[in-house]
Amino acid sequence: MSRAGGQDGSSVSDEEWERFLRESVAGTADAPVEPSARARAVQRRLAEHPEQQEGWRTRTPARPRRRTGRYVTGLVAALALLAVAVFPHRVAGWFGGDAGQADKPLAAETERPGEAPGAEPALRATLAEPFRGSPAAHWADGAAGITVPRAEATGWMDAAQVARALRRSKEFMVDSGLDPRVLRGERPTKAIALLNPHQRDVQEYLRAALSSSAPTPETDPLLLFSRFRPEQARLVGDVVKTRGRLTYREGERGAVEVTADVTFVYPVTPATGDSGPDGEVIRTIVRREVVMSWDDPAKVITEPDTLSLVSYTLDMTNGGCSAPTGYFVPPFGAADEQRVDASHRIDPYDRSKPVARSGGTTSKNGGCTTATRS
Repeated sequence: MSRAGGQDGSSVSDEEWERFLRESVAGTADAPVEPSARARAVQRRLAEHPEQQEGWRTRTPARPRRRTGRYVTGLVAALALLAVAVFPHRVAGWFGGDAGQADKPLAAETERPGEAPGAEPALRATLAEPFRGSPAAHWADGAAGITVPRAEATGWMDAAQVARALRRSKEFMVDSGLDPRVLRGERPTKAIALLNPHQRDVQEYLRAALSSSAPTPETDPLLLFSRFRPEQARLVGDVVKTRGRLTYREGERGAVEVTADVTFVYPVTPATGDSGPDGEVIRTIVRREVVMSWDDPAKVITEPDTLSLVSYTLDMTNGGCSAPTGYFVPPFGAADEQRVDASHRIDPYDRSKPVARSGGTTSKNGGCTTATRS
């Protein structure tokens, strides 16, 4: 006889009914439990909105606040203060200073700047960092610092000829101001080869300037060529910093007249003795303005690929204050003993003004021109 019937009308045996009663009384881990009305409601809501996974009375506890960030910030600040105290010039470089010469060069100069470069940290030049504390630390190396403009047809030349004249004009500035042999006092053969051999006054100047042991201010080879006595001074490393540009226009008789305005910064140290890692370094700073004429051979006697000089002048700092010797004479060990003219001060890095026509080496009373920085 059946004791109970299922919802589908099926019967349950006596043995199964007795087992159910025993398990109901004793309880089992996997015994089914009828959900309550509230549980059914929650189950129905979750089935309708499966994206809601939290219970209706549940909440996500707030994460405990960690103090690690505060400790890390304090540690970084302490390390920064220590770096400033131990390596001040390095830290200054991180914010636009010298940075051990690791900064990228300035953009090329394409026109006369409106003002002088900003002040740099007052740091002494060293053998390892010869441009430290100088605006030149951000300048390009060697020939890369001389900007050549786009060529256009001018005077008797078409655009291609103007481009060649500009290229050769830059070569003259490089050969006269950057050639290592010329810097060691040797004859500037390559630069001379670019000069018109029929320009009589220039040829006379060259003969007097390069053969005399006692040049005059008018025959000083430094007016065109950068030279140091190898027994007195030597360059620190093989880098000379430069900044400048070429410009051109139509000159007399249809010539193409090219003007070069370039500043050279030569870091030098005494040639004799072991200077050691803290040896003296002086920066000789020279700004040259050379005007070159590429003449029409139909109107002026000249040779192919040679230029005629119209004018040449320079400003010079830390290159000597006595009578011309034909060489730059850096004031090693005597920088504080030079006579200065307080009425004639010059910032050798200021390219916003034209080059002085006095030569820039000495003042009228025989003392050195006062440089505001080097």
